[in-house]
Amino acid sequence: MSRTSQNDHTTDRQDSTDAPAHEELRVVVPGGELAVLRWPAVAPDAPVVLALHGITANGLAWARVAHHLAGRVTLVAPDLRGRGRSGHLPGPYGVAAHADDMGALADALDLGRVVLTGHSMGAFAAALTAVRHPDLLSALLLVDGGVAFPVPTHLEPDELISAVLGPAMRRLSMTFPDRDAYRAFWRQHPAFAGAWSPWVDAYIQRDLVGQEPELHSSCRIEAVRADGADQLGEVVAGAVHRLPLPAVLLWAERGLMDEPQGLYDEQRLCAAGLNHERVQPRLVPGTNHYTIVAGDDGARVVAHHLLAAAGVVPAGN
Repeated sequence: MSRTSQNDHTTDRQDSTDAPAHEELRVVVPGGELAVLRWPAVAPDAPVVLALHGITANGLAWARVAHHLAGRVTLVAPDLRGRGRSGHLPGPYGVAAHADDMGALADALDLGRVVLTGHSMGAFAAALTAVRHPDLLSALLLVDGGVAFPVPTHLEPDELISAVLGPAMRRLSMTFPDRDAYRAFWRQHPAFAGAWSPWVDAYIQRDLVGQEPELHSSCRIEAVRADGADQLGEVVAGAVHRLPLPAVLLWAERGLMDEPQGLYDEQRLCAAGLNHERVQPRLVPGTNHYTIVAGDDGARVVAHHLLAAAGVVPAGN
């Protein structure tokens, strides 16, 4: 039987705009404890959103979205197995492991039915969670992920992941002398040009582990490899075609390096063969793969769709 233990109620706020405080919990899953961030709603009986982050990210990727949710729902965002403060968790890794961890988390925290969402790889994990645990969710929102997109076919798995993720993947084998050096590394990333914020800074700093002068990413390379390989397989890539309920896909206009070609466009979504009665794609203009959740404009749109899915605000664009 799953259980939880609660660490400190962290009250660190991301900037002077009085961003909502979060709690940090620990949930027992196979092999150890999953670190879970929770931004409580003002009302104790408010709906719950369960949010899954990307392949080399952590739960604080959702902090800007939490700001725009503004306590109208409870937001639960774990550090997925092999990342962040769940980086110590052993394998087996892979997207199915994330899906089953979400089942254990929902049981341990007695969440009931949730609005389930995921960004990037987290969207693939959310889709597979919906397939494997259909009683867990009341609604599903995919954010720039969950639908297979074109990838080079001549590369080895590690080369393929590096080609898609760029600096986000290369940093996993790097060390940094201090936190300022890690901040400088990320501030050079094209996706964050003009979009740096205290939320982004807190998110990237959560990723660092170890001791100076050899700080390094918390992400376990074997976990990233397993998840990356899974996204290419039918079980995971095909989950979006087997969803137990309709979903919305929000897709970013630009890519991981802020390049004009995003992961998706109208042509790619058409080629994916989506049933638009089951998955409704909606462009979020002016965003790239990161800023669709970490930027102010993108996070506002994501938060609106989550609140609509939870029945808190009217649906619509």
